[in-house]
Amino acid sequence: MPKPRYAQVSLEATSYYHCVSRCVRRAFLCGIDPNTGEDYEYRRKLIEDKILELSDIFALDICAYSVMSNHYHLVLHINKENALSWSFDEVITRWHKLYKGTFISQAYVKNEILHKSQMKLLKETVSTWRKRLMDISQYMWVLNETIARGANKADNCTGRFWAPVFAPAKPAYHTSCI
Repeated sequence: MPKPRYAQVSLEATSYYHCVSRCVRRAFLCGIDPNTGEDYEYRRKLIEDKILELSDIFALDICAYSVMSNHYHLVLHINKENALSWSFDEVITRWHKLYKGTFISQAYVKNEILHKSQMKLLKETVSTWRKRLMDISQYMWVLNETIARGANKADNCTGRFWAPVFAPAKPAYHTSCI
C-alpha cells in the first residue's frame, strides 16, 4: 500500500529525494500537443522560473530537474542546517513571500507593539513555518498549485491538473508471486 510523503521522508535516512508530478486529462505541460497542435512550450520557462524562485524561499536545494511534456522531475535536498540558521525575522519574511501570514505576523513586520501572549503565539507560529519551509510536501503543493491554476486558466477549464500522487494502481486482475 502506498505511503504518504510525510511517512516516506526521513532526514535520518537521507536528505535527498526524487519527486515527480504528472498531468491528468491528457493535459500538456509543455511542448506541442500532437492531438490539438497547441503549443505549450511557453510554460517550460514559467515552470523552471517557479522551481528556482521557490528554492530561494524554501530550505530545499534543487539538485536537478527536468520538465517534460506531461510531467516533471525534481531532485531535492532538504537543507535543514540552512533552515535552522534563519533568524526569526527571516522565517517571517520568507513565509510572507508565499502567504499573507497572520494578523500578528503582519503587525510584527510593521513594528507594532505586541502583547506578551501575541508574541508567544507568533513564536509558535514561526516555529511551524520554519518546519514547513523545509517540507517537500509544502514545496510541491505551492509549485503544483501555481502551475495548475495557470494551466487551467490558459486551457479555459477547471478541475484537476495533476494526477494523484499516491493513487494505488488498479490492475485488471490480481496476480500473486510465489
